[in-house]
Amino acid sequence: MREILGRRRRLLSRLSELTGLIGLTGRTGFTGRKSDQSPGLIGAALTFATAWKWPVLPGVGLDPQDSTRCACPDPDCTVPGAHPLDPGLLAATTDERMVRWWWTNGPAAPIVLATGAGAPCAVSLPSLAGARALAALDEAGIRLGPVVATPARLFLLVAPYSMEQLGELLYAKDWVPGSLRFHGEGGYLALPPSETGQGPVRWERAPLPGSAAPWVPDVEAVVDAVVDALTRTGVSAPEL
Repeated sequence: MREILGRRRRLLSRLSELTGLIGLTGRTGFTGRKSDQSPGLIGAALTFATAWKWPVLPGVGLDPQDSTRCACPDPDCTVPGAHPLDPGLLAATTDERMVRWWWTNGPAAPIVLATGAGAPCAVSLPSLAGARALAALDEAGIRLGPVVATPARLFLLVAPYSMEQLGELLYAKDWVPGSLRFHGEGGYLALPPSETGQGPVRWERAPLPGSAAPWVPDVEAVVDAVVDALTRTGVSAPEL
């Protein structure tokens, strides 16, 4: 995520002011009414933000009338509930007070990680191909960091990378599966234990317990290993 310091400071300052103005009314810029806190979501969001220093913000959530549809205005939303809307991505923060306020007022809001800058990025692929790739990586002794799963895809968390670094890496490959997706600077992904229109978000490989941010590998190691694993196992993943 590209850091625009002046704009971000102004935005966070304005959001902090809104805490005092509308926090007591339960009005929010995302779906969900003010109610009892969800220990799972608010606890996870606070861990990501304050202990691991991963910038997070609430996702838009799901339509209260249809749990498979996004609450955003786009009827064809491809990531229902699992993307930011209001506040926007630039509002992602590690500030404890802001995170606590968001999930107190929207306790069911998905947790969205703003990838890049100082936060982890991710490489994702469809679940079936991902499961085969993980098995091949385990057999080869490749060390992986946390892996996030939805019913449709696996997301392998990696260290932050630049677009130039990614471009050089992919250019050097003879073949790259079209189903691979890269969540880098300016991107986002939903974190556990969020619930989205595509189903629950969970840990396929959970971080080790502790207060320090989880270790994540370099993107080169993951892409090299995944492409090699998919090539050796003969997996031609659909471009989903």
